[in-house]
Amino acid sequence: MTEADPEKLKLLYERFRDVCLVEKEVWKEIFMPRDPTGKGPVLTRVQDRYEVVIDDPKVEETLEANIPLGGAALAAAIATYQRHISFIKKT
Repeated sequence: MTEADPEKLKLLYERFRDVCLVEKEVWKEIFMPRDPTGKGPVLTRVQDRYEVVIDDPKVEETLEANIPLGGAALAAAIATYQRHISFIKKT
């Protein structure tokens, strides 16, 4: 299932940026803490796994080139190419 919720996508793009900066390369899989449902304790170890799909190799190369330039440059590149980056939730 490809993620389409705008609020969730915003968080996924931010998480994607953070993971790429830490790992120093474009990652094809990211994990997000699962949204709490209902009341009670939140289990932070429960996460959703997403496959990152970049539909153009040139976009991936551009993202890769922006990683050494820091978070702002990578965030700008991700914002520019958002339509080429999608997240598919794995079950």
